[in-house]
Amino acid sequence: MRKKMWIFHRADNSKCFFLIWNQCLYYAAVACLLFSTVRTDDACPEDCICARDSGTVTCRDGKDTEVPGDIPEWTSTLILKGRNISTLQRGAFMSNGTETELTTLSLSYNGIRVIEHYAFLGLPRLHLLDLSHNSLEFISARAFHGLLELRSLYLNHSLLPPATEQLSNALSTQSLPNLHRLELAGNMLKHIPQIRLDMHNLHALVLINNSIESIGGDNVTALYQQRRIRFYLSLNPFRCNCELEAFYYWLKNSSQCPDAGRLVCSEPESRRGVPVEKLREEDVDCRNENLEAVSYVFLGLVLALIGVVFLMVLYLNRGGIKRWLNNIRDACRDQMEVYHYRYEQDSDPRLANVAV
Repeated sequence: MRKKMWIFHRADNSKCFFLIWNQCLYYAAVACLLFSTVRTDDACPEDCICARDSGTVTCRDGKDTEVPGDIPEWTSTLILKGRNISTLQRGAFMSNGTETELTTLSLSYNGIRVIEHYAFLGLPRLHLLDLSHNSLEFISARAFHGLLELRSLYLNHSLLPPATEQLSNALSTQSLPNLHRLELAGNMLKHIPQIRLDMHNLHALVLINNSIESIGGDNVTALYQQRRIRFYLSLNPFRCNCELEAFYYWLKNSSQCPDAGRLVCSEPESRRGVPVEKLREEDVDCRNENLEAVSYVFLGLVLALIGVVFLMVLYLNRGGIKRWLNNIRDACRDQMEVYHYRYEQDSDPRLANVAV
């Protein structure tokens, strides 16, 4: 009987032990979940300001040289400024290999020089990317790969000459199939970048405050073909001569340049400050300039011919001219002798009395 009771007692202890163990595991799991929630949802990165209501995390003027890796999961707008991030490495915005919900990413004033390939992986919902006011020297051909929903890309005051040449390869439809707005202001560009405008869904290309002096006929043809795109071109030093003729007529006949009224001439001096739209047709007419040049050449030839004829006449009449010059010389000599004699008489009183 005791043996049987001991067996039952042993079974009850085991059952109680397993019950307590299960409860411990349950509470431990709940504690882990609570801790995890607090860490990912509420923790704000060091040197950052978090506003959960607007989904914005702002990190300014830190000493970090990399992108913060503990961005809260609820973040939709991330602003990094003055962080000395010289290089955007592959997957710089992926946290533990997971995608984020970012829709706006501002990276201006960070001294970024290099954007490596696949730097923006893990941002499939990003709509706006601002890389303005950096010093980009290298942009990988696959730098923007994975930004399938990107609508706006700002590269104002950021491109150095090497990066400008690499930009066309980086802006491919495979990487940015839905890009609508591209801003390249203040990059000292001398011409419209050689990007495949026809391969994009671009609606706005901002090229203000660059160094564009003229837009040739080939570029104007491309502008005519991309009627959906709006080009912003103010604050460029346009040289208003006949090389601007094709662009002038495009500007007059097209509505693709919203800031057309603010395009002014920089050269020549006589037209400085004159709006390009207000130029006269003859100001940019290459035929008039060519005709004027031809007129000056013709006038020069006529004057040269007259000079040659005059010299030939002088040469053929050199004998008569020589006699004529000798006669003039003798006449002048006789006249001077008479003046000299009269002067001597007037200056000597004795000669004057003899004459009386």
